[in-house]
Amino acid sequence: MSEQAPAEQSLVWGWGRRPVSRSRLIRLRSGEQADHLWSSAAASSQALARGMGRSYGDAASLAGGVLAETSGMNRVLSLDAASKTLRAEAGASLDKIIKAALPLGLFVPVTPGTRQVSLGGAIAADIHGKNHHVEGSFGRHVRSVTLSGPTGTSTINPATDPELFWATVGGMGLTGVVVQAEIAMIEVETSFIRVDTERARNLDEAMSLMQQGDAQYRYSVAWIDCLARGGNLGRAVLTRGDHASIDELSAKARNNPLAFHPRRGPAAPGWVPSGLLNRFSVAAFNEAWYRKAPKRELGRITPLSSFFHPLDGVRDWNRLYGPRGFLQYQFVVPFGAEDVLRRSIERLSKGRFASFLAVLKRFGDASPAPLSFPMPGWTLALDIPISSGELGPLLDSLDEDITAAGGRTYLAKDSRLPRELLARQYPRLEEWRTARQKADPEGMICSDLCRRLDLAGHH
Repeated sequence: MSEQAPAEQSLVWGWGRRPVSRSRLIRLRSGEQADHLWSSAAASSQALARGMGRSYGDAASLAGGVLAETSGMNRVLSLDAASKTLRAEAGASLDKIIKAALPLGLFVPVTPGTRQVSLGGAIAADIHGKNHHVEGSFGRHVRSVTLSGPTGTSTINPATDPELFWATVGGMGLTGVVVQAEIAMIEVETSFIRVDTERARNLDEAMSLMQQGDAQYRYSVAWIDCLARGGNLGRAVLTRGDHASIDELSAKARNNPLAFHPRRGPAAPGWVPSGLLNRFSVAAFNEAWYRKAPKRELGRITPLSSFFHPLDGVRDWNRLYGPRGFLQYQFVVPFGAEDVLRRSIERLSKGRFASFLAVLKRFGDASPAPLSFPMPGWTLALDIPISSGELGPLLDSLDEDITAAGGRTYLAKDSRLPRELLARQYPRLEEWRTARQKADPEGMICSDLCRRLDLAGHH
């Protein structure tokens, strides 16, 4: 058995840059080292796997415990164009997977707004993308997972061990360390997207356009101006599309239709004063962004990276929020609760809370995973600078409205949900706890999120 790497004391935070905790960091390079984690002296503390740190709050931190980083386990192990399947180690990023798969005419089945997410993290958070209304979340495309935990290592799939498999999907890393996984890919002819863009004057028009037209598109998303008020409340820019065929490319692009060279722009500066992104600067940006978008444009051919991952072009863009950081607040409410969505945007606009990024999508069917976030309904994601004492009470109030409507917030982005709302938002919580208890009877796996929300049900 390979030796465990020595643990290093380190300060750790999520993508929102708050909260900060101190952990002992171990860098895993093999499945054997993952197994050793549970029998080593380090495991006298609680332990947790950590991918690329792109969860926003405290889901991938563990104060006083051992964090097992998976970045050293990042190989693509096999890629089969005939069966359209890929097997990779848990630390492989979606960026690496996409670059390996595209030359064979394959693409990941689901991608969030960044390629800088590990395969293990994508499973743990059951990530979703712009195609949820058609193809569901990431876990639906996972064929098998090799999981290392306190009770041993096993390869599981939805048929052999459905209870543990679906507890791992969306389980926030609390059932063990994902060592490797096999996923089903989708077939594409090119590395471009055919995009239709349309402006909506307000939220009602945006929702109407999405309800009427989303079924025609594989990918659909709306950028929302959360500072607009009155008749313009929730004005939006809709971008919807599908993978472009070779015939739709320019003559030059047809020479290498699967070329993928995403732009790597400058990094955000190392120090930005808090307050740079405020209601005035964001209002100016929102106005310019809305005006720049065409009223209606059909069939623009756009590179994959521009459509799916525009912020990846700015390295460390989270620094733009300054040392106070920011929080991302994402919720979903079921179809029929549009009044709750509208009221939430009204209150955010009235409070002048500046969200630089506000994204509205429609979700399709729920996952079999008990802790998976998506459910049929409307989801809104907001990036909000941590700047006002009034923000906390407002979000607490929104939590209550969303929960009462049968909605929920996304644990991969949460940093502040009141513990008492968890079971109401996730009615299958006890089912998940039962599966987790079997995988980790001594409670060796933990996270700051788990402690804050008492996810494991110890208290």
